[in-house]
Amino acid sequence: MTTAARPVRSGPIFPIRLRVLGLVLLVFVGVGCPCVRGAVNASPGLRWWLFSKFGAEKMCPEMLKRSAALKLDPNGNTVGRFFPTRCFHELNDATRTMTLHFGGSGFAWTPLAGRVGFSTDASIEYRPDFRMTEKAVYVWARYQRTVQGPDFKVGSVENKLADWTAKSPAGYLFNTFANQIVSSQLASGFTVVHTDDGDEFSVGILDPPARPKRPFDTDDGSYVFANETTEIRYNQFDYLGPFEIVKKKQVLRLRMKLSGPPVDVMVFPRGPIDTWREGIQMGVRLAPPPIPPVRAFPLQPGGELKQKLALPPGQYVIVVDNSHSMGVVNPPWSPLSAVGGSAAVLSYAAELTED
Repeated sequence: MTTAARPVRSGPIFPIRLRVLGLVLLVFVGVGCPCVRGAVNASPGLRWWLFSKFGAEKMCPEMLKRSAALKLDPNGNTVGRFFPTRCFHELNDATRTMTLHFGGSGFAWTPLAGRVGFSTDASIEYRPDFRMTEKAVYVWARYQRTVQGPDFKVGSVENKLADWTAKSPAGYLFNTFANQIVSSQLASGFTVVHTDDGDEFSVGILDPPARPKRPFDTDDGSYVFANETTEIRYNQFDYLGPFEIVKKKQVLRLRMKLSGPPVDVMVFPRGPIDTWREGIQMGVRLAPPPIPPVRAFPLQPGGELKQKLALPPGQYVIVVDNSHSMGVVNPPWSPLSAVGGSAAVLSYAAELTED
């Protein structure tokens, strides 16, 4: 049986436990009772039925609304992003597996090549499952097999010597390394921890009560978009988000702590900035985006900065810049900049909360 998942119009954010328990009510009486959780957790057949009927169709729309962090070390800082732009899924009732067919583009920084732009398509079969606990619902996509790809295509390489190497007969070495950045993420599977406070995403499989590692404590009831540490090298930028404001009176709350040189932080509506990012990934020279930011401020190293941004409903991205090409900050150059020196290390949390 094949089911295509298409992007849907965003609505209010309802706590995931209420949604899942509402589905369980179709089968059981006594929503919220521990016996309900026990019955669902003890029945693989029931869990598959609930996931295939009500959960699978949400996978692609959710994937298309967020980016995936890329890391050279699974426990290290973010060094790049993958942005899915197309996705559909297939369900196999006989094997109780789901195949995601998806593709998109992104960028990553490496010591040899500098900024690398790429595109990739892949078809990955996962064995999905979930478990209901008292405080959270754990949704897993355990890697089953690679059906196709990932078909990795280099769009641009900042370092021209590495670019020549990538296009030479020995270029397969570079492509293999770059491909590992993406394939290692895919083969690890992923965990989404759903709570009333939001969704937490982690590469790999986490068992309850483990939670994804994060630099900030966010336990006041806000919806957490992202909570991570990223590295922005000299003459580079990072692209945080997208973050969606669903309705009026919601605000985007930022908490940021920086070490290294100061950086520019700029908030943009998503649409035209996606086109700008994709151009840079294909080799266009780094230059200011085609529209002015709706918010902008320099971020200095040291203490924690807190910002509340009241924005109209829509999707937004945050460009963090450590270059001379945009903003007001001019980062210092050092002889080590070419191999990764002068890096700005940013820990941040982005949350959706009420005004």
